[in-house]
This record gives sequence, C-alpha cells and structure tokens, in this order.
Amino acid sequence: MKTVLVVDDAAFMRVSIKNMLTKNGYEVIGEAENGKIAIQKYQELSPDIVTMDITMPEMDGLASLKEILKADPSANVIMVSAMGQEGMVREAVQTGAKGFIVKPFKEDVIISALGNLK
Repeated sequence: MKTVLVVDDAAFMRVSIKNMLTKNGYEVIGEAENGKIAIQKYQELSPDIVTMDITMPEMDGLASLKEILKADPSANVIMVSAMGQEGMVREAVQTGAKGFIVKPFKEDVIISALGNLK
C-alpha cells in the first residue's frame, strides 16, 4: 500500500483528498497545512507520494517542493493547483514535480495521477 502525505492549507481539502485516497487503497500517513510543516513531515514520515497545494501561507508549495527535492531527489510530489496558476504549475513540473491536478478535481483524476507514478 502506497503511503501519502497530503499538504493543503484548507482542512476540508485535506479531508476530501484523504477520503478519496483511502477509499482507493492508499494510506494517508500525514497531513500538513503549509510548506514548512510539509518538509518536517516528509523527513519524519518518508511517504511514497506527496500531494502539494501550491498556494499556502508561511511557505508555498513551490518552495516546499524545492526543499523536499533537495533532501530527496526521487520524491514523488504531485502539485495541486487552482485554475489560473499555470505558470506556477509549469515551474513546479520543471523543478521536479511528477505531475499536477487542477482544483476542483474529481476522484478519478487524482487516483489516475497517483497511479501514473512509478
């Protein structure tokens, strides 16, 4: 069973993603509400996959992605973005994100994105 760290500043979004993933055979082993906490949790929990919101207070998803990849170049991070953040998504993918999901998304979209990871 693949383990996942869910990172989003909105609690309802973390719960929503967690429910979708759990229902589809993933184990959500941690949650974080900003990029700073995401880095700590990544180091602590070593998840197989991270779903990372782009826009968050304290430290955004892009900065957090860079730090996680610095520590673990093979990290599987999927960016989660709102419409209109195409530039940031492009930068995230160029930085090393393994994919992205645009909010609002349906369950099959997130499961497909995670399923595409090696």
